[in-house]
Amino acid sequence: MRLFHVSEDGNIERFVPRPPTRTDLDPNTGLVWALCERTLPNFLTPRDAPRVCFHAHERTPPSLVERLFSFPDRPYVVAVEAAWLERLRRVKLYLYEFSPEGFALQDESAGYYVSTKTQTPLARWEVDDCLQALAQRRVELRVLPGLWPLCHQIQALGGALHWSMCRMQNALPPP
Repeated sequence: MRLFHVSEDGNIERFVPRPPTRTDLDPNTGLVWALCERTLPNFLTPRDAPRVCFHAHERTPPSLVERLFSFPDRPYVVAVEAAWLERLRRVKLYLYEFSPEGFALQDESAGYYVSTKTQTPLARWEVDDCLQALAQRRVELRVLPGLWPLCHQIQALGGALHWSMCRMQNALPPP
C-alpha cells in the first residue's frame, strides 16, 4: 500500500502530528494525515477548493454507475465549483509519499490514514498540471456552478459509493 500527503508547500521535511480540526476526533491527539493511492485524486486540487469526490467500488450497482458516471469505464468523479477552475489550472502541488508503517486506517471510504508519530516522507513529486494528473488517473472532472445539490445526492446513496466531501465550508451557499 502507498500513502500520500498532498500540499501546496514543497518544502516539508517532517510531518509533525497536529490536533485535528474535525469535531468527531479527539482534539488532544495530534495526527499526521495521509491518503491511499485509490483516493489520491480527491486531493489533486487547490487545498481550499470545495469538492465532491466519489467513485464506484465492488458493491456499486452497475445501474448506478451508468446513471452517475459520464464514462462508465472511468467510475471516478471529482467535482469542483466553476469559480475554482482557474486556480485549479494554476496551482502547483507536491505529493509526499510515506511508509505505511505507523499509520492506521481512519476512514475507508475516503481513504484516510492517520499516524500519531512524526513522519518523514520517503519521496516528493511535483504536480504542475492538476487537470492532466486527474486525466492520467482516469478521473472525470466536473465543473459545476455549485456543489450542494451533488453533495446531497451522493450522501443520500450511503455506502453505494466511496465518497468524500472536502472543504465544503468554502462552497457557495445552497440556492
